[in-house]
Amino acid sequence: MKTPLEPVRFLTTNEMETVHDSALAILSEVGMRIDHDEALDCLAEAGCEVNRDARVAKFPRKVVQGWVDRMRREFAERVEPEGMAVRYSQVRFRAEPLRVHRDFTVNAGGYNAFIYDLDGVRRRPVLEDTRAALRLVAQLDQITYSGIPCAAADVPLPLRPVTMVAELVKHTDKLGGIEALTPADVEWICRIGEVVRGSSTELKRRPILVGYAEARTPLCFDRNMVEVYLAYLKRGLPQSLDTMPNCGATAPMHPAGGLAVGVAETLGGLVLAKAVDAEAVVTVDVTPSFCDMQSGIFRYAGAERVPLLAARIQMISEYYGCPSGVHGGKTDSLAPDIRAGVEKGISMLAPVLCGAIGIGTVGHIENAVTFSPVQLVIDNEIARYVRRAVTGFEVTPETVDLDLIRRVGIGGNYIEQPETADLFRDLLNLSPFFAVHPWPVDAADIEARKMLTLAEQNARELMANEVECPLSDDQVREVDKIVADARLTIVE
Repeated sequence: MKTPLEPVRFLTTNEMETVHDSALAILSEVGMRIDHDEALDCLAEAGCEVNRDARVAKFPRKVVQGWVDRMRREFAERVEPEGMAVRYSQVRFRAEPLRVHRDFTVNAGGYNAFIYDLDGVRRRPVLEDTRAALRLVAQLDQITYSGIPCAAADVPLPLRPVTMVAELVKHTDKLGGIEALTPADVEWICRIGEVVRGSSTELKRRPILVGYAEARTPLCFDRNMVEVYLAYLKRGLPQSLDTMPNCGATAPMHPAGGLAVGVAETLGGLVLAKAVDAEAVVTVDVTPSFCDMQSGIFRYAGAERVPLLAARIQMISEYYGCPSGVHGGKTDSLAPDIRAGVEKGISMLAPVLCGAIGIGTVGHIENAVTFSPVQLVIDNEIARYVRRAVTGFEVTPETVDLDLIRRVGIGGNYIEQPETADLFRDLLNLSPFFAVHPWPVDAADIEARKMLTLAEQNARELMANEVECPLSDDQVREVDKIVADARLTIVE
């Protein structure tokens, strides 16, 4: 099997240059509000113009371009770390040509505040919901990485990040990015990462359980987010400043302007990271979309978002040379339904065809606010479908097989030929969720074969299963002790 290598491109080289040049103009002429004294000191030393009263830094073009050029060189030369799962997808820290990746990764997680449970009730999740969701993640074969699908509301908020990470490492080895709400969370979470990896050195070499900071569009980097960002950087862990320009609300309505604002913000994060530590491992990232003009909601799955995400993939992965995944498998639907299937299928397939190395976070409904175990099972099957869809086929004398065609001849059939039996399992997508049935005998048979029915049954079975803990008993005790220490420090 082969995969088509050439991706779909939405931007020309000149258009990418225009976005980049516009981002440089934004940073040099408008700047960013960065509400953190240490960060402002570092930027001033790096050659930025800092207004301490306004908490604004302006970034000269030469300074930004210098660090962009260095980042590109570092990606071209770097061997480790090879890659890292982030909260919604994956990034790689080695340059590679933009292409279609049949081996794209799929991320679950998202720290959702609500769960749409197996009884069709939307509610706040509790700890057992988190554990059941992670058991489900562990058993779904298309899910590569996961953070926390739904965050247990019965755990006190200050203790929630470290508790959720402890549950993650005890239930699955598909360790994705996580949420750090404060810089103190980073320390507790990194201690758990060191237990899993075996040492701080190994955690730095093969990063896991790494979150990241987010800018507040337009052009604000708030104090708490700066402190989270710096906490990771000072531990030597890779970072990116994610931005979420919302075109029409927090960014210009036209996607070109929205993308330029987002790129400016993440490049500001690049300069800050390098100003703090010139050897820091940093990438760039943007998560853009449009504001729904009826509700004011950030649209995760509108048709208009496809070219915007495609442009983002080109800018980050091709223009800046930082291969990365992207938001995919998203829906704005409030429940698993036909609309969710349409939006998730398109928002998985399109980014992969445009060169994304990963998609996520899946299992979400309702603008990534709510986790649905039924939807996660369906998303797993959509990912399988997409993976097969982007896999091509080889044309050689052997695959054409003229001898077989001659042997069957005119008016024959191939279903009884041994070559058919040898090949069909490799060539067909045999998922039971996409099985082809003749007309059933009654309405009950139709209902039993509906995807939602099959997905609910599958989710119930998998979530009820026991899943082997990927950690040793000693590691579990160490993780539990870290959570106990955090409880004493944070809560009591």
